[in-house]
Formats: sequence, C-alpha cells, structure tokens
Amino acid sequence: MNTLWKYLQYGYLVVGIIFLVEAILAWNEDRQKAYLMIGFSVFITLVFFFKRRFRRKVESRNKQ
Repeated sequence: MNTLWKYLQYGYLVVGIIFLVEAILAWNEDRQKAYLMIGFSVFITLVFFFKRRFRRKVESRNKQ
C-alpha cells in the first residue's frame, strides 16, 4: 500500500500541469479563468509537496 501512495502522489503534479496548460490556453480569451487555473495549479503543487513530506515522515517513523 505504501508503494501505491508513493506513485499516486505524482498524480497531483500531473493535475497541476494540466491546470497550468489550461491557464496558458485560456490566457488570451478569459483572464479570470486563467488566474483561477493558475491558482489551482499552485494549490495542487503545494498539496503534492505536503503529502510527500508527510509520507516521508510516516515512513521514517515506521522504520524506528
């Protein structure tokens, strides 16, 4: 199960990249939508780093 979480966390990065690409594509047409997409992209990227840090902390606690 731990291995599954290790790989699933990269799904957050994929979703963040998708939101960033959508923001770039919508930049000239609808700036508010683009800003929203950039905000989601930043938030999801921060969630990725938080989850990764938390998972590593739990793994190190379980090794002891």
